[in-house]
Amino acid sequence: MGASGDLERGGGGLSRPRAERSGGPGRTWSRAARWAVPMGPALFLLLAFFAGPILWTVWASLTDAALTGARAARTDFVGVANFERLLTDVRFRDATILTALFLIGSVFGQTVLGLVLALLTRARHGAVRAAVGAIVVGAWVVPEVVAGFVWYAFLEREGTLNAILGFLGAGEQNWLFTAPLLAVILANVWKGTAFSMMTYSAGLSEVPDDLEEAARVDGASPFQVLWHVVLPLLRRTLATTLLLITLQTVQVFTLIFVMTSGGPGARSTTLPLLMYQEALRMGDLGYGTAIALALLVVAGLFSIVYVRMLGKEERR
Repeated sequence: MGASGDLERGGGGLSRPRAERSGGPGRTWSRAARWAVPMGPALFLLLAFFAGPILWTVWASLTDAALTGARAARTDFVGVANFERLLTDVRFRDATILTALFLIGSVFGQTVLGLVLALLTRARHGAVRAAVGAIVVGAWVVPEVVAGFVWYAFLEREGTLNAILGFLGAGEQNWLFTAPLLAVILANVWKGTAFSMMTYSAGLSEVPDDLEEAARVDGASPFQVLWHVVLPLLRRTLATTLLLITLQTVQVFTLIFVMTSGGPGARSTTLPLLMYQEALRMGDLGYGTAIALALLVVAGLFSIVYVRMLGKEERR
């Protein structure tokens, strides 16, 4: 073809360049503009409200930024000093352990209780499902600050639980002092179970009834039907729900702050509360944002695990 490779034969034996036939650079820019103009506002909002705060957090974690005092007027770059401090900070280590325990207890409780409620209401009358759904969803839509006050009033020394135990002749105790982490886990499970119940109910509605009936005819017990027929068909729903519950739970702040404020001492101080204490109470923005990035890494690791689980399900 030689040099004529860039030419095409037109009508009447004339040749014209391929770039001219395809519209040339002008047409390419026109197509790009038609794509960019509608997407421009969305990209701007994404950068401004998602990427922007993350980039600012990364920058602040590498400085000694402060809210008040002499350092507030002058911010110096300190590199990875804040992250080196994390590695030796006993409070950060304890807060990480408490965050893991709070996350495991809350995710396990919401998953199991939500699945049990979804299974129990699956074959019930519509009125029963509506009543149970209204009660559980009512707890879910309550603001965290209200839920925190409700559980504080229920578990405090002179609260409802001790009144019931006293009526039954059992011993009373200050539950928010003796078992603060368990108290906030129970409150979070109570508030968040509705979400998992609704997702599992939606997943169960897609399970074919004939498969379960065939398993029962073959002599399978109810537990065997659940384990070998129902749960395998809910794998994608389980993985998606676990991901969303984990991301919601790892950032819980208001509920714990209202109930215990991270106490007594630091026995219920999770990473979000430690970040608040360092950044806003102590005014150390640089160290507080370093804790925030550590929390972001924790959430990201869980997200990667769940996304890989979903990817495996799609390839099956």
